[in-house]
Amino acid sequence: MPPEGSPGGPGGRSEDVGSPGGQPEEAGGPGARPEETPRRRVPADILERKLLFVTGKGGVGKTTVASSLALLAANRGKRTLLCEIDAKGAIADALETGHTSFHPTEVHPRLWAMSMDTEASLREYLRLNLRVPVVGRIGPIARAFEFVATAAPGVREILVVGKLCYEVRERNWDLVVVDAPPTGHVIGQLAAPQAINDLVSIGPVRQQTGWILDILSDPFLTGLCIVATPEEMPVNETIELAGRVREETSVSLAAIVVNRVLPELFGRGEEAVFEALAEPDRASALAKGVDGDVQPVLDGAGLAVTMRRTGATHLERLRAAVDPAVPMLYVPYLFARSHGLRATGQVAAALSAELGY
Repeated sequence: MPPEGSPGGPGGRSEDVGSPGGQPEEAGGPGARPEETPRRRVPADILERKLLFVTGKGGVGKTTVASSLALLAANRGKRTLLCEIDAKGAIADALETGHTSFHPTEVHPRLWAMSMDTEASLREYLRLNLRVPVVGRIGPIARAFEFVATAAPGVREILVVGKLCYEVRERNWDLVVVDAPPTGHVIGQLAAPQAINDLVSIGPVRQQTGWILDILSDPFLTGLCIVATPEEMPVNETIELAGRVREETSVSLAAIVVNRVLPELFGRGEEAVFEALAEPDRASALAKGVDGDVQPVLDGAGLAVTMRRTGATHLERLRAAVDPAVPMLYVPYLFARSHGLRATGQVAAALSAELGY
């Protein structure tokens, strides 16, 4: 994390953060909900926000997309923090860097990476808010916290979301990208501040959840990006999650990234040719002409057409089910290694093209 009392954080601030979209800063600081005016519009560019959660069904490339968005933002001059919630080392693999910890490490020019640690987040919270000066005193408090966190669901999530919102409120970064939990768990994390806010009506806890909610609820500051693939289950989960985000949280859905979209290798005319060539007499004649078995090639062409057509059907269903104002960004299938810095760079380039850079 950036050192406390160092508003610029690692590397110092490259520019005045201001408010997203180039709008004048509203009174009350970046954590305050901006006044709605007719000329303000939710930014179409998801990188114009300050806090971006990236989630998706397991296996769809969520971490790769989160890392790619962070890399793209850094390459465009934004001081960017990429935070991994699960701390499994996935972003270290995506960026081909070393182990990441709670303290941000610069892994690329203008790009820092960190792994969430709720105990470290608690220590930071106690130091900043309760002025607990001695590390030794944190032990009993941490044990008490474990008891409270176990007995009261949502407390641990508050420490995670609160840390991320704190980084936004303090303007330590131009953009914070979060490799958030998968679709089955992200709602609980995003909704935790509201749940606790509903339970506590006064006092410091209410104040803390108040400014956290202000940041999460502001579509100019915070957005959720869902990653899907053009397959039945990921599309089903994305549709369900989009509805739950709208009904159960105050976070806006910033974009849907559809990963691994197969290119249209063959048109309908070519498909007809392949079907004609697959007839036994013609396939036999063709095999004799090239002196080899052509059936695997014809089967492969047919499979490519089928997969592309099936994927398109799922994408049509997805597009019809979510708010048409939510942009859908398409990342092509990488016919190569799908992880590592090279793949992350390729996905970042694809997203850059989709965003019109």
